[in-house]
Amino acid sequence: MDKSGRSRGRTIFVCQQCGKESLKWLGRCPNCQEWNSFVEKTVAAPTTSFRPISPVNLPQELSQVDMKAADRFSLPLGEFNRVLGGGLVSGSLILIGGDPGIGKSTLLLQVSALVAQMRGKVVYVSGEETQQQIKLRSERLGVKGEKLYLLAETDLDVILNQIEELSPSLVVIDSIQAVYLSELGTAPGSITQVRECTQRLMHWAKLNSVPIFITGHVTKDGAIAGPRSLEHIVDVVLYLEGEPFSTYRLLRCVKNRFGSTNELGVFEMKEQGLIEVANPSQAFLSQRWGEATGSTVVPTLEGSRPLLVEIQALTNPTSFGLPRRTANGVDFNRLLLVTAVLTKQAGLKLSNQDIMVNVTGGLKIGEPAADLGIALSIASSFRGVGIDPQLVAVGELGLSGELRAVSQLDRRVAEAAKLGFKRCLVPKVGAGASPVPKGIELIPVSSVREAVRVGLVRGKIKGQTEHKS
Repeated sequence: MDKSGRSRGRTIFVCQQCGKESLKWLGRCPNCQEWNSFVEKTVAAPTTSFRPISPVNLPQELSQVDMKAADRFSLPLGEFNRVLGGGLVSGSLILIGGDPGIGKSTLLLQVSALVAQMRGKVVYVSGEETQQQIKLRSERLGVKGEKLYLLAETDLDVILNQIEELSPSLVVIDSIQAVYLSELGTAPGSITQVRECTQRLMHWAKLNSVPIFITGHVTKDGAIAGPRSLEHIVDVVLYLEGEPFSTYRLLRCVKNRFGSTNELGVFEMKEQGLIEVANPSQAFLSQRWGEATGSTVVPTLEGSRPLLVEIQALTNPTSFGLPRRTANGVDFNRLLLVTAVLTKQAGLKLSNQDIMVNVTGGLKIGEPAADLGIALSIASSFRGVGIDPQLVAVGELGLSGELRAVSQLDRRVAEAAKLGFKRCLVPKVGAGASPVPKGIELIPVSSVREAVRVGLVRGKIKGQTEHKS
């Protein structure tokens, strides 16, 4: 920049015969072979100027602002609507991230076809696939493609011109790392390109009241690749998750300007695409069998949805001096806390035991209400005693061994009763505040020691002996 703070342009050399550009002066043009044809030229720094979103950009008193309901339309895809907060909002910019091959393009192609049937033209822009490749996927998914326009292009200026002419009801950009602005002079996928392209798309969406989906690559840690400011620009950030060996896909929301960020959508990957799972609890518990050791069912909450999951634990005498702790689907530090409380307050000698905890179905549980389920699974595996298959357990563990109350206990218990469970182990605090559904019994306990004593069945499993605590 100069002393006045204005951004100066960069200097390049241009061949007067063929237009070849170079960052330094060359005696002979490598393109047309002409001598002494390069002339110095100053290129002005690119400036980003957008049309104003509102025709009047004047300060306005908050009490005088005209509140108009956002145009939100629902899709015939209940799980997708749930995560978005009730449906697509006009003019919103939605970012979807996920591992390669997880199903982002499949999901967006299905959504595009549904919107095309309901609202009219949809433009699907792909910077990574040809139109023929997308056609192959559409045939596999059974998507006919009426009113669904495919555009294989990476230049954002060309893309905006094309969608401006078509006036679609939805635009899909797959992916944001593939598109670029030629005026920036940097490679596609760079921080500058990703941020600037997202800004252009955001302003176009607001001006035209057209929702835009963009997909983003993720890093090794699972975060959206590129600057973190990308997530601040968009209105909604979704992540499509799933284990490579599992057919289930989880759609999570980590940012939503139009709804809750705690909702979860569950899909199953089949030959015809992503199919929504209407009853995830039943699906995740379908392979659970009888009175197994180290297995507890926990009613968790994902946003407004109660979800029953199975937590498994396995303890085994360590072969090394330092016991291992492995957590899959639960927070590792939470596992260490539960193990320490069981050792200190429940009298289980776990200092020489390797402990592995797993949440089936590839789910991840973040709420502390699953503490009691983790504790019961560990105690069951350690003592070789099964847990009643008709029992569910929910509660947060304190460091002194007490059980703390959990939120929305009535909804959790109602979901367990709906799936046929007969008993529910709950903290004594707050147990009587909620109505109890018919067909299920609440068993209030005040400490983890009492919960272990009540939760495990009295009879030992054949062929196993109980460890003395």
